[in-house]
Amino acid sequence: MHERILIVDDETAVREVVGRYLRREGFETLEAADGRQAIELAADADLIVLDLMLPQVDGLEVCRQIRSSRNTPIIMLTARAEETDKLVGLGIGADDYVVKPFSPRELVARIAAVLRRTAAPAQPEDVVRVGELRISPTTRSVERAGTPVELTAREFDLLLFLARSAGQVFTRQQLLDSVWDYTFAGDDNTVTVHIRRLREKVEPDPARPRYVKTVWGVGYKLEP
Repeated sequence: MHERILIVDDETAVREVVGRYLRREGFETLEAADGRQAIELAADADLIVLDLMLPQVDGLEVCRQIRSSRNTPIIMLTARAEETDKLVGLGIGADDYVVKPFSPRELVARIAAVLRRTAAPAQPEDVVRVGELRISPTTRSVERAGTPVELTAREFDLLLFLARSAGQVFTRQQLLDSVWDYTFAGDDNTVTVHIRRLREKVEPDPARPRYVKTVWGVGYKLEP
């Protein structure tokens, strides 16, 4: 079955153009013109393209409500002047963002990259263990001391990448290049926000990280 993409935008032209490009690449599409429709259709989607400026319910609230019940990957569509909303969106669980005006080809490439990373591997992979953390690439699940930890798709990718090279320090740009899986056009605040969210979920005390360490002036590492 082909992945189903939910396109949420109040502009008919945007939905039509994005949908046409996605269907050309073999994806199935759903469309929503406002936030209420988006929430209703979210359960049927494998990935959601979500505009921030929506009638009925705005994009940030849509993202919050979706994240309260599922980890479906979300790519936000933002305007250049919405820097604060962009960071808030990442902070509440969006996996990525694309700035308007955007290239439909670039958006499709980012969608494919996110889905590729969230797909289960063809062959089972060994569980990665770091301290009390148990990370399963095959099931894309994480446990800390036997308790399940719910991560978004991008948070899981970031944790797994750091865990596979535990002890190695990575700059923000290296993490963008490796974890985001394309030439990233944004700023490294994206990494900072995801590191903070990751600590909130996997650290016993996020204010005093035991696993996800900052190496001042350089970047981040997972403490082995």
